[in-house]
Amino acid sequence: MAKTTLIDFKPLKPDSTAAICAKHGDKPDALLEILHDLQEDLGHVPEASLPIIAKALNLSRAEVYGVVTFYHDYHMKPQAKHVVKICAAEACQSMGSRELIKLAERLTMGKPVTLEKTYCLGLCAQSPAMMVNGQVKARVTAQAFETMLTGLT
Repeated sequence: MAKTTLIDFKPLKPDSTAAICAKHGDKPDALLEILHDLQEDLGHVPEASLPIIAKALNLSRAEVYGVVTFYHDYHMKPQAKHVVKICAAEACQSMGSRELIKLAERLTMGKPVTLEKTYCLGLCAQSPAMMVNGQVKARVTAQAFETMLTGLT
């Protein structure tokens, strides 16, 4: 019987992960910057990179995993071509973000879009707000969202 594992050990350039750690001096206090650089280079933080980072920084795998999974902006799986983050904080909820999220869930199904809830984009006075591929959008209506979505290919 073949063994299975839950860890994604797809090919990873260990040199790139080790190089990023070395760039930051293999210092444990640079963990967030290392994860940020790795995600910037690869688009996500592969699970296979966690033991490499842990060894370079003299941390446990659990410590590294805990940081990656604690912060919402780190992703262990590749994201879709487009990333849409909709604010679900109170000010945006009061201005219709719940309905916008439901609409987004329906309209993005099957499209190359990663849809995420976020909590506060700092545009409470211009809610509901969202971020599309890193660009903030304010006072988003359902019609504006549908128009924006058709522009994403």
